[in-house]
Amino acid sequence: MKNTVDNAVGIPASHTQKHTYPTYFESFDYDQMLKDFPLGDGVFETFKGMSKARLKTLQNERFMVVVKRAWEIPFYQRIWGKAGVKPQDIQSIDDIQKLPLISKSDIMESVEQYPPIGDFHGLDGIPAEQRPPLVFHTTSGTTGTPQPLLFGPKSREVQSLLVARSYRFMGLKPAATIQSCYGHGMINGGHYIREAVTKYTNALFLSAGTGVETRSVQQVNLMKTFGVNVLVGFVDYIKRLADVAKEEGLEPGKDIKIDMIIGHLGMESRESIAKTWGNPELFDWYGVGDTGTIAAEGPDHSGMYVWEDAQYLELLDTQSNQPVTPGDTGNMVVTCLYKDDVYPIIRFNTHDITQEVVGENTLNLPFKRIKGFMGRSDNMVKLRGINIYPQGIGPMLDEREEFLGEFICEAVRDETGRDEMIVRAEVSTPESQRAELLTKYAAILKRKIGIEVQVALVGEGELTPLTQVDVRQKPIRLIDSRFK
Repeated sequence: MKNTVDNAVGIPASHTQKHTYPTYFESFDYDQMLKDFPLGDGVFETFKGMSKARLKTLQNERFMVVVKRAWEIPFYQRIWGKAGVKPQDIQSIDDIQKLPLISKSDIMESVEQYPPIGDFHGLDGIPAEQRPPLVFHTTSGTTGTPQPLLFGPKSREVQSLLVARSYRFMGLKPAATIQSCYGHGMINGGHYIREAVTKYTNALFLSAGTGVETRSVQQVNLMKTFGVNVLVGFVDYIKRLADVAKEEGLEPGKDIKIDMIIGHLGMESRESIAKTWGNPELFDWYGVGDTGTIAAEGPDHSGMYVWEDAQYLELLDTQSNQPVTPGDTGNMVVTCLYKDDVYPIIRFNTHDITQEVVGENTLNLPFKRIKGFMGRSDNMVKLRGINIYPQGIGPMLDEREEFLGEFICEAVRDETGRDEMIVRAEVSTPESQRAELLTKYAAILKRKIGIEVQVALVGEGELTPLTQVDVRQKPIRLIDSRFK
């Protein structure tokens, strides 16, 4: 009689199913990825002296692969179809402006229509036994329902590699000791940075996280104990940690010798940040959760180099969505040239604004450069005909010695319907002497913004309940009370 049980756990053969899906690194050609996206010395060996024409040829090849993948996904079929775009309309990267922009609102609409993770990722058409492993995170959800973030193995590794490429490009020393202040939980930040550092550098990595995950006092003691020499994270919290160190009797620059801070500097005062930590070298970089690293400051400190072998960056007018003149301010719109597996990203409007740095660079690289994060176009306040970006207010006040770096803006509307802005700033000046400073702060802001705004000065730490700098990776800089 034929044996009808042919597996180790005794399940009848007729009931068995194949479970032959690929493991993480079997899902893509890892060796080819390392060749396609060099890091370390390979960046200069590959790109130094490369012509912009050769770079565009490379971009075009990768763009067409990504577009082909996107046409297989209902999300893009729907959005591009509504715009009247047909596959034959896109013959090269020169046709990119024929494609409509997408943004977070489109992703969230997809999630609402096709819960729980939408139809933007391209997984629905893949049989379960063939689906690759996934990395899943969400946004913080501080402004509403968290957005799902899905990564296939290839795109996840390229994103991690680009972070490490940025750090090593900046001058990260071999065998450094890095402490990360990026958050964990469901958000991507801390996990993504840990993967980048541990896989693509040889640094010792301390994944401390935010002050909620590892108390600030404990964080500074970790730095002292393990000889941390590189800090990475959002600079608002990194500045706060310097104050905590001093409160603990530790002198930054002496007891804790930081020689490199890699953060998201934006328009923040580098001098004030460096001063709090004993004058280490500071580096800026930019990226968003969906796209990964887009640009990084180089050793020449002459703007941030866009990794154009992996990202195609357009700067578009915030109103017309047309390309701006080089040097003018525009929204950063990103196409990921490597995401041809899960969740292709094509013409994603970040609503973050910047400017291109015009002119040739001293490193002889073919990549365009940008100034860095200058604010959000969807967080702009229009006051008497002037566009005000709250993120940029703090750096305007850095010329005042007593300004401690913490601030928040509030937009208000009076009984007559007139809009006003109140800028609240923390200063070291005793309360009895602050009144005489108000006119000086108001004058600075009028000179730099172009209109008068109201000013309120408070003591150190008083704005923390409003900015939430102690618990948020990105502190609140605007309260809009006009429509309450």
